[in-house]
Amino acid sequence: MKNNHQNLKKGLLPRHVQLIALAGMIGTGIFKGSSDTLNIAGPSVVFAYLLGGLLLFIVMSALAEMAIVYPNLNVQHLVYKAFGFHISFIVGWLYWVNWTIVTIVEILAAGSFLKYWFPSVPLWLLSFFCTVLIIGMNLFHVKYYGEIEFWFAGIKIAALTAFIILGFGILSGIIPSAIDDPLSNYTEHGGFFPHGIGGMLSALLVVMFSYGGAELIGVTVTETKDAEKVLPKVIKGTVWRIILFYILPILIICGLMPWNNVSGEDSPFVQVLSITGLPGAAHIMNFVLLTAVLSAANTGIYATSRMLYSMAQNGEAAKRLLKVSKQGIPINSITIVTICILIGVFFAYIAPDRVISYFMTIPGFTVLLVWISICSAQLKLRSQYTKQPFFQVKWFPYTTILAIVSLSTIFISFIFNKNNIIGSAVCLAIVFLLAAFSFILGNKREKKR
Repeated sequence: MKNNHQNLKKGLLPRHVQLIALAGMIGTGIFKGSSDTLNIAGPSVVFAYLLGGLLLFIVMSALAEMAIVYPNLNVQHLVYKAFGFHISFIVGWLYWVNWTIVTIVEILAAGSFLKYWFPSVPLWLLSFFCTVLIIGMNLFHVKYYGEIEFWFAGIKIAALTAFIILGFGILSGIIPSAIDDPLSNYTEHGGFFPHGIGGMLSALLVVMFSYGGAELIGVTVTETKDAEKVLPKVIKGTVWRIILFYILPILIICGLMPWNNVSGEDSPFVQVLSITGLPGAAHIMNFVLLTAVLSAANTGIYATSRMLYSMAQNGEAAKRLLKVSKQGIPINSITIVTICILIGVFFAYIAPDRVISYFMTIPGFTVLLVWISICSAQLKLRSQYTKQPFFQVKWFPYTTILAIVSLSTIFISFIFNKNNIIGSAVCLAIVFLLAAFSFILGNKREKKR
C-alpha cells in the first residue's frame, strides 16, 4: 500500500468540530438517561448536571491548552507525552472501550425509539438495521462524515430549543395544554430534593456518561484545519450550550409531569409531549430523538476508529489498523468497531429489557478515568511548555487539582456503592487487564531496543 494512503485526511471544518463535540454529548444521556437520573434524584438532578458541567469545563480547558502547545497531538498522544507507554496504553484502550460501549448504547437506544412505531419488532433487529445505516455513513471521506454530522446535530439542537420554548410556554400558561397547575410538580412528590443530597450525588455517574464526549475534540485535532485557532472558541461555546441543553429541558420535564411518573420505557421527552395533548408532537419528538442517538452513534464510530488508528501509530495496537482506504478512512479500525457493535446487538437479543441500563453504567466509570488522566497530563506538562499558549486554564494549578480530586472522589464513591456493583466490577476488571497487557507489551518493547 502506498505511503500517502497511511494518513488521515484533514477534512473537518470549524463548524464540523463544534457540532461533532455537541453531537457526542447530546444523545442517549439526555434523551434516554434522563429517566434514570430523574428516578435517582428527582428535580435536584439539575445540580448534578451543573456540577458535572463545571468539571467538564476544567477538563476541556486543560485539553485546549495542551492542544495549542502541542498541535496535532490527540488525547492519547498527550497522555503518552506526560506519562509514557504504560499509562498511555491503559488510557487509550480505556477510552476506546468507553466509546465502543457508548456507541453500542446509542445504537440500542435508536432501536428502542423505533419500537415506539414498531412495537412488535424485536429490539435486536431494529438495532441491527441502525448499525448497517451508521457504519455505511462512516465509510465516506471524513468531510462527508463531518457534513452528515453537522446536519444530524443541527436537527437535535433545533428540537431541544423548540422543546425548551414550548415547555416554558406551557409552564407560564401562554400555550394552553391538558396539564393542570404544572408548577406544583416542583414542590410536591417529595419536593425538589426527594432523595436528599445523597440522591443528587448518586445521579452523577449517569451525568458523567451524558457529558462524556466533550473530550472528543481532542480526537478531532488531527483532522481539523487551523486547530489552534478553532479549539478555544469551540470549547468556550460548547460548554455553556451543553449545560443549557441539559438543565433547562430537565427543569421543564419536572415541571410538566411528576418526576416519579417517568417510566423509562419511552423517553421523558416523548412522555411529556404525549400528556400535553398537542397533536403529533410526541411522534415528531420521537423522530428527533431517533436522529439524535444515531448522530451520537455516528460520532462514536468516528471516535473509536480514530483511537485505534492513533494507538497503532504508537505501537499500542496492531500495525494493520493503520490501513487507510482511498477515502482516508481507517478501514480495519472501523471493521473491529462494527464487530463489537454486533456483539452488543446480540446482548439485546439475550436481555432486551435490561441491556441499555447495564451498558450505561460502564462508560460513566471510564469517562471519569479519562478525564482524570487529561487533567493530570496538563498538570505535569505545564512546566515543560516551550511557549505560553494564548488560552490557559485560569487559576492554575488550583482548578486542575480541584478537578482531579473531585473526579477521583466521585470515582471512588461509586466503586464502593452497592447499586453499581456490575459496572464497578466490569470497569475494574477492564483496568486490571489493560494494566497487565501494558506491562507485557512494555517488556517486549524494551527487549526489541
